[in-house]
Amino acid sequence: MNDDCLKLTTYFGERDRTGGRLLADALFDIYGAHRVQTSVLLRGAEGFGRLHHLHTDRLLSLSEDLPVVSIAVDTRPRIESMLEAVMQIKRRGLVTLERARLVSGELGAPPAGGALDPATGVVLPDELGKETKLTVYVGRQQRVDGRPAFVAVCDLLYRRGVAGATVLLGVDGTSRGRRTRARFFARNSDVPMMIIGVGTAERVADVLPELSGLLRDPILTLERVRLCKRSGELLARPHELPGTDEHGIAVWQKLMVYSSDSATWHGRPLHLEIIRRLRASDAAGATSLRGIWGFRGTRPPRGDKVFQVRRHVPVVTVVIDAPERIARSFAIIDEVTREHGMVTSEMVPAMTAISAHDTLGDLRIARHDY
Repeated sequence: MNDDCLKLTTYFGERDRTGGRLLADALFDIYGAHRVQTSVLLRGAEGFGRLHHLHTDRLLSLSEDLPVVSIAVDTRPRIESMLEAVMQIKRRGLVTLERARLVSGELGAPPAGGALDPATGVVLPDELGKETKLTVYVGRQQRVDGRPAFVAVCDLLYRRGVAGATVLLGVDGTSRGRRTRARFFARNSDVPMMIIGVGTAERVADVLPELSGLLRDPILTLERVRLCKRSGELLARPHELPGTDEHGIAVWQKLMVYSSDSATWHGRPLHLEIIRRLRASDAAGATSLRGIWGFRGTRPPRGDKVFQVRRHVPVVTVVIDAPERIARSFAIIDEVTREHGMVTSEMVPAMTAISAHDTLGDLRIARHDY
């Protein structure tokens, strides 16, 4: 498969329920019934939504309802076919739709609008832009030459000069339409993990044929991003997007901040300072996800090690809002990432935020060339 697709992402609380069941179980039953190509459930470490209620794993009283994020990726017809069922059970939280290119199996053909190149293997389509976000889905226990697959993929991305990569551990999901979930007394070999890499389109194109050879029947997506900061250096500001497209459909924007548990701002963990400042501002919400492995810049891939005092696992903080408020959020993020962190900007063509009081936005997909 090598086709345009939609990525359906939902942000909600771990203990949210629908019809007497956990919302996460109900969502992934829908994904399993529709045989979604790939989906994954991620547990967050810290976050807040439109009502600015804090959810965190640092305080016992607040750690019983951590933020969770579910991601489902498939062709547009399949994603759209289950939207009604998803929205019927979704009572509160955030739902987004984003465009991506889905690649699975052997990389035997170029993306539409691109061409195979003898030197690099692939030329990415122009709509992916100058920089690209590459997401690779592998199983928890999947191995390559005796090593965990996520370690092998990160090593490859690092060697090929990709700007950074983060591994996020799933606790539920689907892989090629088959439902899997993490269980306490099980190897959980098929539960999906996400490896998110960011780099120039040229470097990502170079690495795609090697990924196809490294992994057996890989699943990956390609998305357009702008790399705004790397290792504290300001490279570009987020896209200046309009509030609506030419048809009046709302346009939204996303910032992703890649840091680590060990990165600090005046002695406070960087991601916690970002959450604190955004919560005190007019930001609509933010979620931090703690990874298990990764790298940024020239530092080799790494994760937790035995007996170390400070954790070196990666942390990804996601902020989604209207473009005019994203500009204000970026000013906050820019200040606290003067020395550490990688920041990217993306357009979100559809978003709805649901609370007990009202609903903001809808899932009509905006179109805007930028």
